[in-house]
Amino acid sequence: MASTHRAPIEEHPDLMELRARHDRAAATPRAQMIEALALVTGLYLAASPWIAGFNGFTTLAVTNLIAGIAYMLLLGGLGNSYERTHSMAWAAAAIGIWTCVAPWVVAGDVAHTRSITSNLITGAVATLLALAAASAARDHAGGSGARGRRGMPGDH
Repeated sequence: MASTHRAPIEEHPDLMELRARHDRAAATPRAQMIEALALVTGLYLAASPWIAGFNGFTTLAVTNLIAGIAYMLLLGGLGNSYERTHSMAWAAAAIGIWTCVAPWVVAGDVAHTRSITSNLITGAVATLLALAAASAARDHAGGSGARGRRGMPGDH
C-alpha cells in the first residue's frame, strides 16, 4: 500500500486565500472604526455604574461590568479574527439588547433615571456597532466567496 504525502491543511491554497481576504478586510478603515468604537463602548459599559453614578445598585453594576467585558472581547478582536466576526457580532448585538432591558430585568430596584438613560444609550450604540460589524463581515464575504468565483472557465 503506497502512502501519499499530504500537505497540512494550513497550507491549502483556498484556506490561505481566505485568510488573506480576511486580513485585507480587517485592515479597512470601516473595520478599524467599528473595532475602536466597540472597544470604547464596551469599556464605557463596564465602567458606567461608576461613571454615571449608579454603582450603589450592585446587581446592575455587576451586570454592566460583565456585559462590557464580554462585549469588548467579542468585538474588540475584530482585526485578529475577522473570519468569525459575523457570529461574534450577533452575540455582541444580544449583549447590546440585554443592556437596554437590564435595568428592568435584574434583581433589585435599579430602574432609575441614571441607570435607564445610561443603559439605553449604551445598549443602542452597542447594538448598532454589532450590526455594523455583522454587515461588514457579510458584505465582504459575499463579494468574494464561492458565489464570487463563478465565471468563465479558466478565469481563476
